[in-house]
Amino acid sequence: MFKLIIVDYEKCIGCKTCEQACSAKQTRIVNPLLSRIGIVRFQMGIENIPMVCQQCQSAPCQAICPVEAISKDELLGRVVIDYDICIGCRMCVAVCPFGCVNFDPMEKKVFKCNLCDGDPTCVKFCQHGALQYIEASEQGVIKQAAEAEQLSGIMHKIAAAMAAVQ
Repeated sequence: MFKLIIVDYEKCIGCKTCEQACSAKQTRIVNPLLSRIGIVRFQMGIENIPMVCQQCQSAPCQAICPVEAISKDELLGRVVIDYDICIGCRMCVAVCPFGCVNFDPMEKKVFKCNLCDGDPTCVKFCQHGALQYIEASEQGVIKQAAEAEQLSGIMHKIAAAMAAVQ
């Protein structure tokens, strides 16, 4: 059984330690722009929202890849990029509904969460428990659905606050 990174949005304080730890692990450089997880901070002070690859069952990034460089790793349940095949067209960046596929202009390649080969650094460094790495069992699916509901509520609050400002 594979595992998922689950986010508890209410626990995230926006410290961005997960971004720093991720970029250091993946690139040996502390640069949040190279992180595989991103904290979206709304300026209105409402929320900090960790955005992490959902390792989609029917991944849009995989479906659109013209050279089939993106595949599902059934062992860990993650969506992976084969850099020997990838041509850097960035179609996957454009279609990710979570904004979790990015492009490194220095390396000239796309990148996304690879779950740190089954030991996610972001989860280990999250001091507030906003990130959990749990089995994708029925309980995991229930938690993921609750996470989606929670995010939906947050986004409705943000939309309402933005509408009130305008």
